[in-house]
Amino acid sequence: MDLFTDLRKANRLTAQPLAARMRPRNLDEFVGQEHILGPGKLLRRMLLADRLNSVIFYGPPGCGKTALAHVIANQTKSHFVAMNAVAAGIKDVRDVLAEARSRLEHNGERTILFLDEIHRFNRSQQDVLLPDVENGIVILIGATTQNPFFAVNTPLLSRSQIFTLEPLSREHTKTVITRALADSERGLGKTPVTITDDALSFLAEICDGDARRALMAIEIGVKSSLAIENARPDTTQILFDLALAQDSIQRKVLDFDPTGDSHYDLASAFIKSLRGSDPQAATYWLARMLESGEDPRFVARRLVIFASEDIGNADPMALLVANGAWDAVERVGLPECVLNLSHAVCYLATAPKSNACTVAIGAAQKDVKEGRTLPVPKHLRDAHYAGAKQFGHVGYKYVHNFEGGWVEQEYVPADVTYYTPTDRGHEAIIAARMAEIAAKRKAAEGKP
Repeated sequence: MDLFTDLRKANRLTAQPLAARMRPRNLDEFVGQEHILGPGKLLRRMLLADRLNSVIFYGPPGCGKTALAHVIANQTKSHFVAMNAVAAGIKDVRDVLAEARSRLEHNGERTILFLDEIHRFNRSQQDVLLPDVENGIVILIGATTQNPFFAVNTPLLSRSQIFTLEPLSREHTKTVITRALADSERGLGKTPVTITDDALSFLAEICDGDARRALMAIEIGVKSSLAIENARPDTTQILFDLALAQDSIQRKVLDFDPTGDSHYDLASAFIKSLRGSDPQAATYWLARMLESGEDPRFVARRLVIFASEDIGNADPMALLVANGAWDAVERVGLPECVLNLSHAVCYLATAPKSNACTVAIGAAQKDVKEGRTLPVPKHLRDAHYAGAKQFGHVGYKYVHNFEGGWVEQEYVPADVTYYTPTDRGHEAIIAARMAEIAAKRKAAEGKP
């Protein structure tokens, strides 16, 4: 019976991909995340003392969220149950919670429930967990690639500690790869593989801190080489060079969700680079968005907004350029409209910046909303109908009948100021013109 059990375990292990086989078994084998797992750090202390509270692990794919849960499973004295929110339903969760309650009541053993991809549960499904998490029946470990403040119910968050995991560094990724190549029990150590420095560096760079993707590339490269040569894995020397690494990884995969964090983070970096007058950075973030699959029309809309919000009258041409880019995107489409977007991005990034128009409309809207409702002066009211004079709608001075195209008359009270142009770009000319008009107004009022 034991022999049969061992055989089944060995068969399951053989069928697992390399990334699953190489999951760390303890904290010493875990690579990366020193900011939460380094000596003296909170999570490490909690794990070593087996005093874990409910936690949410948040981070990109392949950074070690599931691996860390398996480390906890190997170290804890509590009963450990692993579920994936993609495959589990409310009934499955209720069954686990009922068993956890019974286990605690009968022998005092607590249960750790690891729920991978917890963001896949909707609000009502997450609510099922809340009472038992709150009462300590289960210790929840949730793993998510989505921002937990958007993807996880607030009551559940308030009862959990959030730990943010970062993408692995290049050196960490290299460590994961070399360990897998050297490990004879779970890795590829039974096959003589020599990996070149440039191949190792290439994989560490292109995998973007995703250990799972790096190990998948290594496994594909080694297995494909053995298949091509139809050779035994324990006797064939494999040179894992740059060409093999490039062939094994194919195209770089960029983390992107059109409705998630990556969408908003990339857009934020893009706009802030434009605002910071850095065309190099703005062009990079443009390329990142487009290569990730962002809709070019979204980018074009953002440029039109930016042209008025952050440039305004400092360069009135900016809005025309942005509108032109949007029009080109609609008419030309991908891939050529990338050129139109790049044209507009470089122009807007290097244009002088002013948010004076944005501040002006914001202040005016605030006045309107907060009760400063000004009556329309009688001389400004519509007078194009019979009987308008009977209402006193007279006295408007048509500016083109006066020298310089300006005449003193009130449009709003004199103390109202919304638009204050800067001294940058074309707004410097506008500021001079406004100063000239202000001087005329003072002269007309007889003020010094």
